[in-house]
Amino acid sequence: MRREILDEASALESTTIGVYRTAATVKGGRRFSFAAQVVVGNRKGQLGIGYGKANQVPPAIEKAQKEARRKMRSYPLQGRTIPHAVTGRFGACMVRLLPAAPGAGVIAGAAVRAPLEMLGLQDCLTKSYGSNNPKNLVKAVVNGLEQLRSKQEIAALRGVDLGLTEVEEAIARNQAYVAAAAATSVGEAADDHQAAPEQAQ
Repeated sequence: MRREILDEASALESTTIGVYRTAATVKGGRRFSFAAQVVVGNRKGQLGIGYGKANQVPPAIEKAQKEARRKMRSYPLQGRTIPHAVTGRFGACMVRLLPAAPGAGVIAGAAVRAPLEMLGLQDCLTKSYGSNNPKNLVKAVVNGLEQLRSKQEIAALRGVDLGLTEVEEAIARNQAYVAAAAATSVGEAADDHQAAPEQAQ
C-alpha cells in the first residue's frame, strides 16, 4: 500500500488500497485499463474512500483521490478508539469493530487497517467474517463507522444522562494505572539516588 500526503495545510493523507488491471481483447490484441481504490483521511476523525478508472495507473489514482475527497465525512471518536462496538456489512463481507484499551494498537489486516489509521484510530480490535475481498472489506469498515454515535447524540435521543460509558471507564482505569506506575518508578529512582551516596561512604 502506497501512502502520500495530499494537502499539508489540511493534513490530508492518502493510502492506495489496491490497483487493479483489466484487459479487453480487441482486433489488434489486448487493451489494458486500470482501476484504483484509495482511502483519504486527516487522522482527526475525517475519512473518505474513492474508486477511479483510467488507461494508466497515475490518472486512476488521481481520480480515486478526487472522489475520496468529495466523499469525506466526519465520524465520532472516543479519544484514541471508537465510542462503542459496531458491525459493518457490504456484500459477503462482515467486519466487527470493537473499542480497545489505550496501548492496544490497531489489530487488523491491511485492508481494514488502512481506513482506521486514516481516520485517526490508534486502539481498535477488529474481526472480519465471510469474504476477504479488500474492496468490499474497506466498504464494510465504512458501513460500520457510519453506525457510530457519540455519547452526546445518544443522550439527546434518549433524553437522559448516560453517565460514564464502559469505554470511558476503561480509559480512566488505564490513565490511573499509568499515573500510578509513573509515580512508583519516580519513587524508586529517588530511593536509588539516595542510596548511591550512602554506599560511596
